[in-house]
Amino acid sequence: MRTTIRIDDDLYRRVKATAARRGVTVGQIIEDAVRVALRPRSASDREVPDLPIYGGSGVMPGVDLGDGRGLLAIMDEGVNIDALR
Repeated sequence: MRTTIRIDDDLYRRVKATAARRGVTVGQIIEDAVRVALRPRSASDREVPDLPIYGGSGVMPGVDLGDGRGLLAIMDEGVNIDALR
């Protein structure tokens, strides 16, 4: 079946280059991408895996897991983690 679609210029250039590199048509690249996008996801793709917990009683006092900037400050700026205990 033939159809017309609108596609971003940069994306089209990338699709065209990928098709040339693989020795296939632009249409084949787009068909493959649509098939992947429409493929039913397995349960494992949707479930969040359990994270391991290594002892202790949870988050240390003074650490707010909802505060991304605060976490970055602790991790990147060398804040003494023992000072938060």
